[in-house]
Amino acid sequence: MSILKISNQYFDPDILRQVTTFVAILSSIIINTISNFFPADGLDMASLSDVLFTSVQILPANYAFAIWGLIYLSLIVFGIYQVQPSQRYNPRLQRSGYLLAFACIAQCTWIYLFLARLFPLSVIAMLGILVPLILMYQVLHLDHRLISQKEEWFICTPISIYLGWITAAFVVNVSLALYSLNWNGWNIASPIWTVIMMAVATAIASLVMIKYQDTAYALVIVWTLIAIAIRQSHMPLVTGMAILMAIALVLLCLRDNQEKRIREALEFMNLTATPEDIKREY
Repeated sequence: MSILKISNQYFDPDILRQVTTFVAILSSIIINTISNFFPADGLDMASLSDVLFTSVQILPANYAFAIWGLIYLSLIVFGIYQVQPSQRYNPRLQRSGYLLAFACIAQCTWIYLFLARLFPLSVIAMLGILVPLILMYQVLHLDHRLISQKEEWFICTPISIYLGWITAAFVVNVSLALYSLNWNGWNIASPIWTVIMMAVATAIASLVMIKYQDTAYALVIVWTLIAIAIRQSHMPLVTGMAILMAIALVLLCLRDNQEKRIREALEFMNLTATPEDIKREY
């Protein structure tokens, strides 16, 4: 019993969480890099999509996948920040536990399944990324109005960018899996299905913006919509709706950011006036 007490004094579960999260981030980056530069059959994920899914209209232009550079850069920033001793007992990070590590493991699994052309199974792996990120997002944004500037940039924004892309990628992944199974879409025209799927992603981003004023998340969806519009420029309905949805999200971001600035000014000045009162004065 005394040995157990001594070992518990030297074993800090928060250190284990910090190290595990950091290692998981680095591992996912390394595996993703290897799979893109040294793919087993000579085709990376973008090339494989080009070969097999040319007629899937929700597929974005290849340049959209460059966002992985931003995602991994932001995750490295997150990993370095959270592994610092000063962040060991950060309540937000403690509540998030190993959720990001689980998402990174699922990311590695998804890469293998997609490159192995096991597309229906890759949807399950994608859910393994999406669900932990959603849970982590909700945990991090408890009392989101009290998040400090540092936490906003180094903790919340990296997860917002990652979750935003995985949200869009999940919609695309489901479409690719259904196409691989020769699903006929209940005989509904492909452009209509594409618009429906884009509308779902746009609606989710709008809800996130309204509830959390999360510009980073919404702009990732805008990035995806524009990439879809560019790739599907020969489809007027898809292109037009993608552009309209992107514009709507940008306008929503501008409005919510204006209200956020007004609210912060009110809190700073300790005034009782409403945002509408301030707007009328200007």
